[in-house]
Amino acid sequence: MKSANNILQPEHRPLKTAVLVLDECNTLSFAAVVDPMRAANRLAGRHAFDWDYITATDEPAMLTSGLTVPGIPLARLQGCELLIVVAGFQLARHATPSLLAGLRRIAATGATIAGIDGGPWLLAEAGLLDGHAATTHWEDLDNFASRFPEVDTRQDRFTLSEGRLTSGGATPAIEMMLHIIGARHGIGFASRVAGLFLYDGPSAPTRPQSRLGSQKHNALTARANALMESSLDEPLPLSHIAENLGTSPRSLQQQFRLRLNTTPQDHYLQLRLAEARRLVTDTNLPLMDVAIATGFTSQSSFARAFRTAHGSTARDLRQDSSQPVQH
Repeated sequence: MKSANNILQPEHRPLKTAVLVLDECNTLSFAAVVDPMRAANRLAGRHAFDWDYITATDEPAMLTSGLTVPGIPLARLQGCELLIVVAGFQLARHATPSLLAGLRRIAATGATIAGIDGGPWLLAEAGLLDGHAATTHWEDLDNFASRFPEVDTRQDRFTLSEGRLTSGGATPAIEMMLHIIGARHGIGFASRVAGLFLYDGPSAPTRPQSRLGSQKHNALTARANALMESSLDEPLPLSHIAENLGTSPRSLQQQFRLRLNTTPQDHYLQLRLAEARRLVTDTNLPLMDVAIATGFTSQSSFARAFRTAHGSTARDLRQDSSQPVQH
């Protein structure tokens, strides 16, 4: 295998990119990859990126929105400098021997390989993340770490490792693309690209993902959030969190009020209830098991908190989520 080319260095020639789009990928994740490249080309007045769409087979890829993306079959891709794999659902079905072999073939040419959303799973299945730092969507981090012990799994929004880039979802994918643009064309140029999307969010890849989305954490509240997310089934006392962070409960209360306009206790509860909603809608776990997995000691306390947070009972929400969506 050739050494990976370093695409993250100043360079004015177009970056030859292949975007592998798989069935049932998220439309926003797809756009998060493509639109920053398009915007960079527009602002530069030339090709900062030169990309092709790649598909797993001869058939166009169909996104979750119903949009179809025709492309060159992976088997016919001769080479590129950057291959970005955009995947979403049904990853086991996508991880065919031919697709995994195709990923390994392109990696062997020295191309940098990136995975977006479900893409890191396929890279890991191909053995391309062994020994590398990587991330995936927060819903799947624990399963990912268990399934691929040779991968240095991180909770970061996106990760950079030699010849490998991974992103936890659509918004971090924008940040990852802006990082590439900044490395090749300068931070100022990347800021102008970000400005086209009115995007002024964080660009640091090591900022952790959160079940509650993008919030204006500082270093202390972000670390507290990470501790909370690591122990949803057995909620930690506030005094324990504060001691672990080297501060006092009073100071922690003040920082949550200043930064997030809430208390640590309520923030913790919202994290648990966000995870409960995911387990209700995305799994078949019995509701009592959902309650236990999110730190509730009784079905009644879980039911009250869930209904207050989500405006519906867990049972009704599960029933609604199982109904087909009408387009």
